[in-house]
Amino acid sequence: MKRTIIEVFLALALIGAGAFGWLNWQQNQKSSSQLKVLQTAADEAAKSLQTSGESVKAAEEKATALQQQLTPMETQLQELAAVKAGLSSGATLADLQAAYKAKKKLSEEQQVGLAAVLLLTKGSNDPATLEAFRKTLKTSDLGNRKNTICAAQMALIAGGEKVDLLAECKPSPAAAEGKESKAGPEEKGGAHGKAEAHGKGESHDKAGKAEKSDKKAGHDSKHEWGYDGLMGPERWGKEFPTCAKGKSQSPLDIQGPFVKARTNISADYKEGPLKIINNGHTIQVNVAPGSKLRIDSVPHELLQFHFHRPSEEKINGVPMAMVIHFVHKNAAGKLAVLGVLLKEGNENAGIKTLWDNLPAAEGAETSPEGVKFNPASLLPREFEFYSYEGSLTTPPCTEGVSFFILRTPVNVSSVQVTKFPFKNNARPVQPRNGREIVMN
Repeated sequence: MKRTIIEVFLALALIGAGAFGWLNWQQNQKSSSQLKVLQTAADEAAKSLQTSGESVKAAEEKATALQQQLTPMETQLQELAAVKAGLSSGATLADLQAAYKAKKKLSEEQQVGLAAVLLLTKGSNDPATLEAFRKTLKTSDLGNRKNTICAAQMALIAGGEKVDLLAECKPSPAAAEGKESKAGPEEKGGAHGKAEAHGKGESHDKAGKAEKSDKKAGHDSKHEWGYDGLMGPERWGKEFPTCAKGKSQSPLDIQGPFVKARTNISADYKEGPLKIINNGHTIQVNVAPGSKLRIDSVPHELLQFHFHRPSEEKINGVPMAMVIHFVHKNAAGKLAVLGVLLKEGNENAGIKTLWDNLPAAEGAETSPEGVKFNPASLLPREFEFYSYEGSLTTPPCTEGVSFFILRTPVNVSSVQVTKFPFKNNARPVQPRNGREIVMN
């Protein structure tokens, strides 16, 4: 009997233990499932937090960048407000209008300057202001007056008129982001001939006797320059001191007395693939290695040649229709420019080839397929010359450049002169400052 009771008790204990264990296992399974759900939720929350943190950081960086752009804009607005306040009385406008009243015709720069003062004094909705900018557009061609046209177009747009803004007037993406514009062609010059010597302030500072100030300035894309208006030659010296302070600047008005030449020169130019560029200041042809100018038997490699209209050099006070400058450099880095004057006459076959392949607009160098060109086709038969020591005729106006201006001009037709896309890209003649001019 006792044994039976004990066995029943043990059986009940076993059943209770099993039930307890099963219930405990069930609870553990449930807890485990809940733990997995909680872990997944925690992981998702962590990811969400990380993403939010990255978004916040990106937003902070963007805000910082916008603030950096905003600061100079605020300064410019303050400067503009100061200028407008100074002109608000109208006295300056009245004086300017009185001064211009006696002139039969205003230049493009004078017209856009008057329009700008009207804009600052009376605002963009004033009819006289808009009419002044319309006159500017009527009298200007793109050529090298891009800034004048852009100013007029943007002012008319501000006044509510529908104007198709030229592509050249639209800000580049870099400028829109508050960054400096990317370097122009003159800063991409290669080891041979692609640097824009003389034609666009080419970085030949490394050669000859370039001064440190000019080396530092080079032709930095931050510093624009041109041939008229606020960027004209009379203002180059603000950014490029040698242009204003140099004592051996080019070009010159070539007049006697002359010194008899003891130097001989000869050109040995070779045919090569045509590489032509409109760099915004001139039409330039970059030349492959192999063409040389020999000065007393010392070879000077031809890097490139380019055009000026009218001629930068004058002979006894008189300019020619155009001039070609052939830019060379010897092994020591000394620059030499051979100048070929162009007078109006018959069509020039060599220039016809170049003009037939002119780039459509300012931009990168182009190489028309299958077109070859020999620079010798642009030279006169006679090689008598005037010679003097001068400088680059464009910023940075580096001195230590030998000039040889051939005395015999070459023909160019009036149509070819007109087709040249720059109406005036000639620096005015500079003081002689006692320099000898040699003649052979």
